[in-house]
Amino acid sequence: MGHMPSACPFTIERPVMRQRWERLTFLHWAFDPEAIQRLLPAHLRVEPCEDRAWVGLVPFFMRVATAGGRRVPWVSNFCETNVRTYVRDSDGRSGIWFFSLDAARAGAVVTARTTYGLPYFWSRMRITERGSQMTYECSRRWPGPLPVTSLVRLNVGEPFRDSEITERDDFLTARWILFSVSGNRRRFARARHEPWPLRRAELLLADDGLILAAGLPKPEGAPLVHYCDGVDVTIGLPEQHRPAPVR
Repeated sequence: MGHMPSACPFTIERPVMRQRWERLTFLHWAFDPEAIQRLLPAHLRVEPCEDRAWVGLVPFFMRVATAGGRRVPWVSNFCETNVRTYVRDSDGRSGIWFFSLDAARAGAVVTARTTYGLPYFWSRMRITERGSQMTYECSRRWPGPLPVTSLVRLNVGEPFRDSEITERDDFLTARWILFSVSGNRRRFARARHEPWPLRRAELLLADDGLILAAGLPKPEGAPLVHYCDGVDVTIGLPEQHRPAPVR
């Protein structure tokens, strides 16, 4: 029996921006939870699935707009790839911890580093589409150490029916909160979108250096692969994480 895709559990009344994430691929590898926990801030704990921690390599194309929907195409549209894992904070919120995010727009890198405290890197990036085949290329430019590259190629297949989505598929993709740390400040932000319309995909090539560059162990075995044509996303302002006082 399938697992119905999760819906976002909240609304965002005053979005700070709107985005569209498209031509998106999820590659996920399983890891020993303790190996991942050692790399996390003290207030975050690995959220396991099937007794394993999961690390995702997620390349896609980003379109960014203001809260009112205004876009500047030569600035607002760019490729991105993130390396991530899944965690809970000390208040029980479930979300994403990013080890790194590479983007092809220097302005977006600076803004995300300063506003959200996220570990963005500026990279040369390209997405090539030939029929059902997608190729994602990434070569990091700043900051170092360099070189760091990633090359992913896959064939996109048919859509999953809702009844075919497993609990693990949903766990790896249905995430609505991201966490960040900047100095002593612990922050999180909300991202709302409709459930992913996931498609099957066949991995042809994954020659990636981003995961190792993030300080993670080398992935073992073939990853789980999912693909999505795209979703529209509403982004909220960063919120401060304030632990409950000790009584």
